[in-house]
Parts: sequence; C-alpha cells; structure tokens
Amino acid sequence: MRNLEALEPGEAPAKSRQLLEDIAARRGSVGEMISTMAHSPALLEGFLALSRSMKRSKLPRTTSEKISLAVQQWIGCAACLQAHGEAARGLGLSDADIELARQGTATDAREAALVQFALQVLAEPSAIIPADVDALRHHGWNDRAIAEVVGVVALNQLTGSFNLVAGIEPAPAGLDPATR
Repeated sequence: MRNLEALEPGEAPAKSRQLLEDIAARRGSVGEMISTMAHSPALLEGFLALSRSMKRSKLPRTTSEKISLAVQQWIGCAACLQAHGEAARGLGLSDADIELARQGTATDAREAALVQFALQVLAEPSAIIPADVDALRHHGWNDRAIAEVVGVVALNQLTGSFNLVAGIEPAPAGLDPATR
C-alpha cells in the first residue's frame, strides 16, 4: 500500500521541480522512487548526488550489483530487488549469480568476501575489526574499494528504506520500473 504518492514536477516544491525537470530532460522520464522523493528537496538532492558519485566507483559494476542484491535482500525491498536483478542480468550475471548474491555470497571467493563485508557494514558496522579489513586486503581489495563498499551500502540503505516507507512496490512483470 502506498504511503507517499509520486509527484508530478508541477506539484513538487520548487527545488525538487527543477531536479525532476532536469532528469526528465536528460532521460525522458522520471522513475517512481525519484518522483516520490521529490516531497523532500533535501532528500532528492542528496540521493542524486550520492547516486552520481557512486557511479564513479572503481568497484566492478557486477560486484556492485551483487552487493546491492545482498543488501536489498537483507532490507527486504522487493522493488529494489527487482531493479537490481534486472540490472545484474543486463550486465550478464546469471540467475545463479543473482541468487548467490541475494544469499550474501558469490562463486568467486574474492567477491564473496566483499559481499559478506558489505552485509556486515549494513547490519553490524560496530563489530568490524581490523582483521576484517585485512582479510579484504588479503583478497586483493584496496582501501578505495573497501571505502566504496560503504557508499554502495549507504546508497542501497537509502533507496531500500525509502521505498519501503513510501510503499513503492515492484513493477508488474514486463513493465519498466523507470517509467511507472
């Protein structure tokens, strides 16, 4: 059930209206989550800035999607799981890869370590100890990648939590979530 309704640009506060119009001009449409975030210009602007920044991450895109799937599975956002599943398939990940990611792991031990670390960042960051970070370095992850995991987790925490609070549901099969 919807708790917050999506806004048309003309209904949104002035700063959100400008952001929505800019997105629509670049992409042709504004997705349901973004148009619902428009209730809060501060939230929308912050989300867009973090989202743009994380696109410059040096993490492999497939690894970032695996982290997103694991985090969204933990959070329980069906709309996000659908979107990240579609993105993962678009990057060539198999259904088995997607299922493993949702379980918080991967076939590659290096990726599995990073995905599991991401879930620890989400669920219990105060329990992370130097040995956890050293283990990632042992798997070949550098400090930049380790730091960027926190950004990917934070972005997914934001979107998953927002969608759940707003009551945004997955798109019906065959319908692009960006155009709902």
